[in-house]
Amino acid sequence: MAGPEAKGKSAPKSRPNYFYSIGSVALVLFVLGLFGLFILQSQQLVSYFKERINVMIELRTDSSPAGIDSLQAQLQATPYLKAGSLEFISKEDALELLRDDFGEEFMKLDLPNPLYDIILFNVRSDYMRTDSLDLIRSAWRQNPIVSDVYYQEQVVDLLQNNLKRISWFTLGFGIFFLFIAFVLIHNTIRLALYSNRLLIKNMELVGASWTFISRPFILRSIRHGIWSGLTAIGMLCLLLFWLQEKFPDLRDLQNWTLIGVLFGSLLLFGIAINVASTWFTVNKYLKMRVDEVY
Repeated sequence: MAGPEAKGKSAPKSRPNYFYSIGSVALVLFVLGLFGLFILQSQQLVSYFKERINVMIELRTDSSPAGIDSLQAQLQATPYLKAGSLEFISKEDALELLRDDFGEEFMKLDLPNPLYDIILFNVRSDYMRTDSLDLIRSAWRQNPIVSDVYYQEQVVDLLQNNLKRISWFTLGFGIFFLFIAFVLIHNTIRLALYSNRLLIKNMELVGASWTFISRPFILRSIRHGIWSGLTAIGMLCLLLFWLQEKFPDLRDLQNWTLIGVLFGSLLLFGIAINVASTWFTVNKYLKMRVDEVY
């Protein structure tokens, strides 16, 4: 009688382990999701700064209004123009800007206006590369009313070089972090299943097949993976909403499609790692001898 009572009393003790397992896996997925959000937000910030670099088309002094309008219409039709960034600045307006910078004394010099009419625009981040900008500049230099085309070459080159370094660092750190997450989750699930090792071995000893023994544990691991993933996604959503309240400008930088892909990946990763770790652990106990299990 003592044996069954002891067994009955010990069985409920395994339940809290699964609760802690779900919570622990959710925390690891939450940290992994934070890293993913950091990468996504970094990409959005990089794209934002790329699209802030101005490209300037300097027009000839004999340019007609009709020619300028035609040039702007051609620019609007290009695939690389960032929507809403096209701006025409006449030489008179540019002179007014200089007066704002240098004061009224500058205007009293009564010098002829040395400035040109210009068209400013920004290109989409996909085209913010030296080779693409060189092609854009070469194409517009051939226009008869264009004097020259300028962009900040040093800034673009510096941005490209830094992005390469950051990309390699992020890739290496991401692989390392995925490995750490896998190890932590696997160890958590292995410890949660430790209390069931005797049950697993006893089922094998009475003739149950490995598939029959593994099936309930695999199904439970799928449920736990879903709960862990949904918990991590919920915490990340709360964090995003809190950040939006504190920093409203972040709303314009967030790509909810990519964030949705990230959340879906976290959910699938949580399920996959739970199933894989459970299958590996159950089969490990099944392969053990009886004396090794005890």
